[in-house]
Amino acid sequence: MLHKKTALLRASAPVAVLALALTACGGNKKSAIATDDAPKTKTEKGSSAPADSGELKAGQGGTGKFKEDSGTITYEVAAQKVHVSTEAETKKLVSDPKRAKGLVAATAWVKYTNKGGGVVKESPDVADESEIYADGQRGGLLIGAAEDGPGCEDTLDIENWKAGQSHTICQTYMIPQGAKSVEVHWAGEGQSGSPLVWKFDNAG
Repeated sequence: MLHKKTALLRASAPVAVLALALTACGGNKKSAIATDDAPKTKTEKGSSAPADSGELKAGQGGTGKFKEDSGTITYEVAAQKVHVSTEAETKKLVSDPKRAKGLVAATAWVKYTNKGGGVVKESPDVADESEIYADGQRGGLLIGAAEDGPGCEDTLDIENWKAGQSHTICQTYMIPQGAKSVEVHWAGEGQSGSPLVWKFDNAG
């Protein structure tokens, strides 16, 4: 899965030199649900109506279900804030600044609370469904950029995540410089058509 692959990339990369993901701006990221080989009965359960959807305020939580390796967990998800880096800061993050021309890094802090369904034994993947959009277009994922940031938790360090406990996990995407509207999207099972959306017009 994405975070597990990210760990290998971080281990082999110099400090603060990170690789741009191959997902281009505006593309579609394949969700864990779409690639799941679960039996038909579980697929039907995952296609039920979402627990919550629509536009939310910064810090406001919405709920949805997500299939982790240890079972299907109900999460409350709340995007806390978004920071958009300067062009100079972004150049320090990427391995090839030429590929980042005209782009800047945007990092989202998202709080996830296990509301029930079991214990996540290790390395949760729920944050893989968080995406950053700029002016209506999805950005390009910047692998490994946010795990060690202030207030961000590395998913590799999260173990035995029980109901009632919360963790803040960050994602960094490359977005066009000068974007006026920045949004964080998250979609659980059955929510791909109506994700949770947090809008940050004054991100910076």
